[in-house]
Amino acid sequence: MSSAPPKDDDSRAAGRRQVLPRGLSGKLLILTMLVIMLTEIFVFLPSVANFRLTWLADQFVTGEAASLALERLRDEDVPDDVRDQLLSLTQTELMVVRRDGARRVLATKAMPGQVARHVQLASPGRIQAVRSITDALDTLIMGGDRNIRVFGPMKKRNGTLELVMKEKPLRDAMLSYARNVLLISLAISIFTGLVVFLTLRALLIRPMQRLSGAMLAFSKDPEDPSLVIEPTGRRDEIGVAEVQLSAMQKQLRGTMAQQRHLADLGLAVSKINHDLRNILASASLFSDRLTSLPDPVAQRLAPRLVRTIDRAADYTRSVLAYGKSGEAVPQRGLLRLHRLCEDVAEALALDDDSGVEQQVEWVNEVDPDLEIEADAEQLFRVLLNLSRNAVQAMDSASDDALIKRLTISATGDKNIIQIQVADTGPGIPDAARENLFTAFGASGRNGGTGLGLAIAAELVRAHGGSICLLDDSAPGSRFEIKLPKS
Repeated sequence: MSSAPPKDDDSRAAGRRQVLPRGLSGKLLILTMLVIMLTEIFVFLPSVANFRLTWLADQFVTGEAASLALERLRDEDVPDDVRDQLLSLTQTELMVVRRDGARRVLATKAMPGQVARHVQLASPGRIQAVRSITDALDTLIMGGDRNIRVFGPMKKRNGTLELVMKEKPLRDAMLSYARNVLLISLAISIFTGLVVFLTLRALLIRPMQRLSGAMLAFSKDPEDPSLVIEPTGRRDEIGVAEVQLSAMQKQLRGTMAQQRHLADLGLAVSKINHDLRNILASASLFSDRLTSLPDPVAQRLAPRLVRTIDRAADYTRSVLAYGKSGEAVPQRGLLRLHRLCEDVAEALALDDDSGVEQQVEWVNEVDPDLEIEADAEQLFRVLLNLSRNAVQAMDSASDDALIKRLTISATGDKNIIQIQVADTGPGIPDAARENLFTAFGASGRNGGTGLGLAIAAELVRAHGGSICLLDDSAPGSRFEIKLPKS
């Protein structure tokens, strides 16, 4: 019961707030009407000043017509009621004609009081309009029972006509005219404002509301592909914004999917890393025992097995570090590239001493005397990833007549070493080339993780080098690694 009054107060406050526009649409409507009303004010001021001048000119023309009849008669021949009617018709208090230096009062009810303002007509219907707007505002604001004197040359005959009249009839006529103009201006502003508002709403506000609504909906559920905005094909700035927003949303969804994949992979690796290290430790013990056997094959293969297991153990120790902060800084040393390539062949069981029947021909064209300054373990991983991908691609071909050859070569000068890893496999599909060195973006093989090339590219960049896929007409694929020589 105690919570009901605050709720009512909140609802009443919300109702009051809804009276005022909160969105762009309402603000645009009010702004449009205000601008139009302001424009009408600038139109109203000269129009009401012109109305004042026209009204005075009409009264002057009527007074001149009345003065023509009165001037031709003697004063005693004009009845008093006729004079009063003529004065009422012209809405004047005093009518005077000046000619040849003589002044004649044609009609008057009573001598008027002090004249507050003098208005000179340059010609019937015309006036010197220097201060016409300020005079019109003065009449509207301060006008009342003041007397005004209107004078100017007569059109039909020589001489000057003077009319003294009350300002109130003029002010009443001006107020009536102002009310009519105000109502018409208000109607015009409302109509024009609605037309402008509806036009701008259709062209600008609604598309902007669509953009903001799409961003809001996408921010709530960025994994829903149906919430990615579809561009309408407009050719203006809003159309560009739609295209860019759609591209950004698609890129963000791809980034989030990649991060989610990385998170899932990191969790899985964390779970199996401990058990894998235990298994490798046991395998290391077993391999040590093989060295004590008199069998020649065991004596030849046991050292390789030990080196391979040691590398695998090192990988398990560094895999979590890769997921947290990337690869370690390269520990550079001077090494022979030919010998490192032979280690890659041993790890893949491609060398002649492996005792395994070869399906892939191994060719090491690196100069045995070529030296390079690099991290031996990291460069080994680069070459191993590229070579393993090549072997697996060639193994997928079932035709025994196809040549399966993996070749590693290297050239260089005093500054740069260029290493090429080439195979005769089916090559890399065009769809995979765009994201070739992106994590999870380049695996076109079932069971592949899509991490091999990404890891290789990161390790090469850590050495200050670059890696790329050469686009040539030769069969298979050819990767080129460029490393600084020292």
